[in-house]
Parts: sequence; C-alpha cells; structure tokens
Amino acid sequence: MHLHILGICGTFMGGIAAIARAAGHRVTGCDANVYPPMSTQLETSGIELIEGYGADQLALGADVYVVGNVITRGNALMEEILDRGLPYVSGPQWLSDNVLCARRVVAVAGTHGKTTTTAMLAWILERAGLAPGFLIGGAPLNFAVSARLGDARAPFVIEADEYDTAFFDKRSKFVHYRPRIAVLNNLEFDHADIFPDLAAIETQFHHLVRIVPRSGRLVVNARDSNLARVLERGCYTPVEAFDSPLGWEAGEPDARGSFEVSFRGAVVGTLAWDILGRHNQLNALAAIAVARALGVDGASALQALASFRNVKRRLETIGEVAGVTVYDDFAHHPSAIATTIAGLRRKLGRARIVAVLEPRSNTMKLGVWQHALGESLANADRVFCHGAGAGWDVCGAMAVLGDKAAVIGDIDSLVEAIALASRRGDHVVIMSNGGFGGLHRKLLERLGKKMA
Repeated sequence: MHLHILGICGTFMGGIAAIARAAGHRVTGCDANVYPPMSTQLETSGIELIEGYGADQLALGADVYVVGNVITRGNALMEEILDRGLPYVSGPQWLSDNVLCARRVVAVAGTHGKTTTTAMLAWILERAGLAPGFLIGGAPLNFAVSARLGDARAPFVIEADEYDTAFFDKRSKFVHYRPRIAVLNNLEFDHADIFPDLAAIETQFHHLVRIVPRSGRLVVNARDSNLARVLERGCYTPVEAFDSPLGWEAGEPDARGSFEVSFRGAVVGTLAWDILGRHNQLNALAAIAVARALGVDGASALQALASFRNVKRRLETIGEVAGVTVYDDFAHHPSAIATTIAGLRRKLGRARIVAVLEPRSNTMKLGVWQHALGESLANADRVFCHGAGAGWDVCGAMAVLGDKAAVIGDIDSLVEAIALASRRGDHVVIMSNGGFGGLHRKLLERLGKKMA
C-alpha cells in the first residue's frame, strides 16, 4: 500500500511514517517545513519528502492519505482530496487499524512525563530482550530513532496524547490506541486552544479508562486528585498505584540522585542514576510497574534504568562556556517549570540558577496560566522572560518576582541581557516547547565572546 502523509515532519506523524515503512508499505509525505533532524531520519528510511501542500501531489497516486492534526480546512492538498472523494484517515486511526490491533499496547498518558516515561519503559523492555515497538513523542537518547515497529510478538509502547486527532475527528488521540495497559501519570488543565476547562480533559481521560479491558491494568498516580475523580466516574480494570504505600514508592534521593524503590512496603532495590527531579522518580515508578506487569522483574528494570540517558530537551546540557552551564528544557507549563527548577536546585544547592522562559505553548499564549507563572519561577535566582506576542500582561505576571525578573521582547536583546547577567558558576536553564529563535546557540556564542 502507498501512504502519503500530510504533516509528516512532526514527531508523531514522522514516527508513523517510519513504522509504516518498516511494515513494508511505500511511504511519501509532505510538510510546510521539511528540515532536519526529522527530514534526515525519514529520508534515511527511504521516504520521499515534498515541501508544501500542493494539490499536484495527487499525481503520486497514493492509496490512502494519512492526515496529521496540523492540517486544517483550506489546505490546498486536503481540499482537493475532499473534492475528489479520495480515501483519507487520521494518523492515530491508521496506526490503530494497521499496527496496534495486533499488538499488546501500553499507552502512557498524562499532562506531564509522557515522553520520558514512554522512553523509560521502551528501554527497560529493550534491555530485557523483548525488542518492543514504540512511538515516542521526542528523541530518546538510548535509541537512534523515536519510533520502531519492533518484534510482532512484543509489546508496543506508545505516548498517548490527549490532544485532538484531526480536523475531522476531535477525540483525543489516545482513544484510538485500545491499550491493554494504560499509565495515568497526572492530570492538569492544558491545551486551552481545544479544551474549555479541566472537566473536558477529564472526560477524555474517562474515555481512555473505559476502553482498557478488565484483563488489562491501569497504572495510576495515587496522589493526583484529578485522576481520582476520573476513576470515580467508572473504572473497569485492576488499578496498580504508584506514589502510594499500597503500591510503588520512591525513597528520598541521596546527593547523587539515587533512591530506593519499594512495592507494597518491601524494598525492591536501589535506582542508581543521576537524572534529576521528583517527577522523574515518579516516571520511573510508572515504568517499573508496567514492566513488571509485562514480565520484567523489578531488579532488571532498575538495572536498565541505571543506564537510561533521558530524552533530548529534558534538562539537557547543551554547552558550558567559561564556567556557565546552559541547559535546554521542554517545560512550558507552570507545574513543569517549577519541577524542573526544583530538580536543578536540589542538585546545585546554592549555585545560581538563571531561568529563561518563552511562553510559547497555545495555553501560555492564551494567558491561562499567567497567574501561576511568576511563582513557578520563584526558586531561580534570576529570571528572563521573552514577552513578544503573548497577548497578555507578561510584566504583570512577573511582578511577583520583583527585581530578579526581566521581560524582554527581542531575542538579540534577550541574549545580551542574559550574557551580561551571567557569571562563572551560573546554570542557565532555557525553557520552551519550540526553537526560541535560536537563543540557545546565540547565547553560547555571546558567552564565548564575553569570556574571551
């Protein structure tokens, strides 16, 4: 079968492309922005890429058009597909019907931690020799790819996003996956561009819970009251808790970040690693719990996680210039921002943390979290916020931080201000879910000139 994928360069749709190619299909695709690293990864797999959405792409004669959720009405290629009555399907639906239907699916859901937990679990299963399939919404450092078909007999681990499926299917992506095991990491209000309130997201999570079979399992954060409310609406599957004495617990980490893992009060072992943050402890507990359900014992899971290298853009060190360390982090929600800084603070002690934020997500742009934004950055010593295009009072949101915060609209001016404020021993953590106008590279170059 020949698939032509619209919006192929996103992590999710690019993953589907790689999986379809590995399954023996001919795959082509198009996107408005065809650039590395996804373009390189796809071309290496033998997938032809086309820049733009010209209607002339119908000459390729694809059997089906797989439509990503970036595609809207008015798109020239999509309009021609509709006019001609050609077959089209969403990415999640194609994946479900052609791959997941024959696999034991593990879906990892939650507002935060989906990518990391999915990568952790895939790595545990890989080290156990199971050759799992996976689709991860980021770049896992333990694998060369973000998606893989895997052994047909092995589990398939998928990052289960609550965002909508396509312009013609407004259900959350994860309802298509029909998991036998589902992880519910946490639940907060997000995606304000498509959900009116938290209750609407809870309904989507309820739909996910409803399709997990009674012979399956739910692995659930026991301390999340929003998830508890979801389960109260109906739960038909055995629940295994984490962050609970009735299930999996993480002990207090030592100076290096290692901690004991317990199950129902009995110590399973110690996870010796250097990955920061309470959130990553909880991600690890969820991954260990699922691995055990799939037949991998706790000791083996801990051993695998000791060599887990995390995911790109999760407090990733991207450079050090003359004693100033610069990190890249994907945090774009107040809870994630606060947790990222808290994890770094635990490691660094009194060393100065300089936080740099781009309020870029759709929810941030709408100003939904402006009241919580300043407080989420309070544990940093200096704060710089990119204020351009927000559409709400960024300066007002930062006012709670007083003189230690600055709001700057121009990227080059922002780079200059951070460089002038930085000194040897500082740790600069740049937080954005986008490219931030190349700020990371520009800052490293400017720091180099300052220290020369």
